[in-house]
Amino acid sequence: MPNTGSFELSPVGPYSISASARFLEGFAPAHYEGGGSEHLRFAFVADGLDSGEQIAGAYVYPEGEKVVIETYGEAPPQTVRDQVERILSLDVDGSRFPEVGERDPVVGGLQRRYPGLRPVCFYSPYEAAAWAIIGNRIRIVQAAKVKARMAEELGELVQINGQNEQAFPGPSRLLHLDAFRGLSGRRVEYLRTLCHAALAGKLEASYLRSLSTTEALARLKELPGIGDFSAQLILLRGAGETDQCPTREPRLARAVTMAYGLKEVPTAEEVAEISEGWRPYRTWVALHLRTMLEDDTNEITSGTRSSRLRLAQA
Repeated sequence: MPNTGSFELSPVGPYSISASARFLEGFAPAHYEGGGSEHLRFAFVADGLDSGEQIAGAYVYPEGEKVVIETYGEAPPQTVRDQVERILSLDVDGSRFPEVGERDPVVGGLQRRYPGLRPVCFYSPYEAAAWAIIGNRIRIVQAAKVKARMAEELGELVQINGQNEQAFPGPSRLLHLDAFRGLSGRRVEYLRTLCHAALAGKLEASYLRSLSTTEALARLKELPGIGDFSAQLILLRGAGETDQCPTREPRLARAVTMAYGLKEVPTAEEVAEISEGWRPYRTWVALHLRTMLEDDTNEITSGTRSSRLRLAQA
């Protein structure tokens, strides 16, 4: 399948494709096997109701100080380009991020440990919400296998730079799902309701980011199976909201305890107070902290109780 377009991006502020690749390879929901640290391959359903759930592919690599995006699949190249820009948090001016590290030595240490790391988002808020439902109250590694199997069995294939990749199925493909191996309880029912919301435009990234944080979270929690933690996940890591602290993430509180050398695990209110010093990149710093926690504990990959607790909060 030939590529349909090629674009160059000039990141504003520190950015490293290698950092994005390393993060994705360790991010269970992505089930990412990129095969190299200097390029990225993405397959996904294109943004926008008018896209008709067209399949999209992107091959991303550095060229000097620029980032090149080659587009593949049925979706309009500009749509793919804009979506990848959001996925990699390259739609954000990161030039002031080093200032946060200068103000806060802990953040500065994380920036040195993970140079050029920015949040790598889910391909869409819809996919983030689907992940929250799939993974509720089961181990993260188990949920990741179910999500990957759904992509393989129900998703569409796109060839990217000569390699086949499967996209997670769009809402139309899951709308009439009756059952799927690994989805117990009311998960299938919740996914169908989620698909209706997505097809009504209620999970578009542009729509969610146009609302106040309070309103966006409230509307997300109207969806069955979506609680406080899941709503924050969808907004921050699905829609790509840059400056919010995921206070409902229990792992973040423990990461703050480790990084700041605290004697006790802080409350959500105390984490929010500490995060005031991370503005205007609170989401970015939170991701650095959670990355540090996993690197130092391997609690998700080892399947400890705390990794199960994280999804039980969804």
